[in-house]
Amino acid sequence: MRPTRWRRSTYVVVGVFVLLLVAVVVAAAALVASRQTDEQVAVEPAPPAATADPGVVPVSDSADVPSSSGLAAALRVVAADPNLGTFTGRITDALTGEELWAQGENLPMQPASTNKVLTAAAALLTLDRDARLTTRVVSTAPGVAVLVGGGDQTLSAVRRDEDTWYRDAARISDLADQIRRSGVDVKRVQVDVSAYTGPDMAPGWDPLDIDGGDIAPMEAVMLDAGRTQPVSVESRRSRTPALDAGRALAVALRLDPAAVAVLPPGRSAGGKEIASVQSAPLMERLRQMMHSSDNVMAESIGREVAEARGAPRSFAGAAQSVLDALDEAGVDTTGARLLDSSGLSIDDRLTAETLDGVIQAAVGDQTPQLRPMVDLLAIAGGSGTMSNRYHDTAPGRAAVGYLRAKTGSLTGTNTLAGIVTDESGRVLTFALLSNNAGPTGRTSLDAFAATLRSCGCR
Repeated sequence: MRPTRWRRSTYVVVGVFVLLLVAVVVAAAALVASRQTDEQVAVEPAPPAATADPGVVPVSDSADVPSSSGLAAALRVVAADPNLGTFTGRITDALTGEELWAQGENLPMQPASTNKVLTAAAALLTLDRDARLTTRVVSTAPGVAVLVGGGDQTLSAVRRDEDTWYRDAARISDLADQIRRSGVDVKRVQVDVSAYTGPDMAPGWDPLDIDGGDIAPMEAVMLDAGRTQPVSVESRRSRTPALDAGRALAVALRLDPAAVAVLPPGRSAGGKEIASVQSAPLMERLRQMMHSSDNVMAESIGREVAEARGAPRSFAGAAQSVLDALDEAGVDTTGARLLDSSGLSIDDRLTAETLDGVIQAAVGDQTPQLRPMVDLLAIAGGSGTMSNRYHDTAPGRAAVGYLRAKTGSLTGTNTLAGIVTDESGRVLTFALLSNNAGPTGRTSLDAFAATLRSCGCR
């Protein structure tokens, strides 16, 4: 039976009363909770502030400087380790530039990847930190699109929703989308690699290192720096990186990849631009180069320095441009002989004085453009190529977090160049080069460097 009008009104009044009653109960409960909270606050003191050990504190300018005699005494045993082979080095006070210890510092040695310190420094001195590399596609004839390499080795063919080896890498898919929007009916893809000149392999490089994943032939465009497995640490590199990039663009355009051709060396393509993408900024690429010790990235950035200085974008042009930039900044490069920008060549030679001179310039006040170099150095036991080092021994563990360096390694060669804060709080710069090393050469070198942390050496 339907309720009468009176009964409906009664329900409304009762409903309002119930709502008011609920509101009063909720308010009372809130008041009780508030009083309980106030009582708890009054009874329970606030927890102490979180602390970190070691804390992040500024380095004192008045910290004790190690004496040369004290440093020599502390290093005598580790420097005599026969596994260091032919060993040279230089240690300097970061604040004053005073040389505190040296051994064979003017002897040219195989630097391995510490050569990248020079390449990074030259880039910071020469290039805009926000500089990006552009990869273009131009239409040169009816139905023909040419992929024009601009030196960006981080271009990737992976999907947009997938990570690549390099942060903020440009994508082939973006080029393909732009081409479609341009309205140009592309039937065939070619590749222009004329931005680079000279040979694509440096003197002193081993072609087996391509399959080993250390390097790719240096061409002006490639995918994921030539990696055949874009995100694998162990990936081998391609022997035809530019052709691979062209084929990836053809596939993205649903064209036959077998029809892609690389233009002959020295031949550049004109025509109307129909697509372009850009790399990450220079600072991001420098970080990737230094922390991962990326040889392809080093060679590419060396060629950027060469272009900015009006030199050929070749191995020779890049190497000479790097040395010229450092000479102009006041770094002594006497004895330097560079065949590449990465340090992979077994014929490269640098002195400890030159390497330490670059680090010294980076931490001193005379060349502020180089200050970002400190952030580019890997942290002992914490990041980059140093992440798995210094954890094995007590002296090594003492250096974790206090030592930053660029590493280098080739067969029989182990090198380090960087900075360390010693036990008294003094910052030291160092360059250490070990050639013809024994079976534990790398750990022997780490033991030497770790001694600098634990030594006040007065």
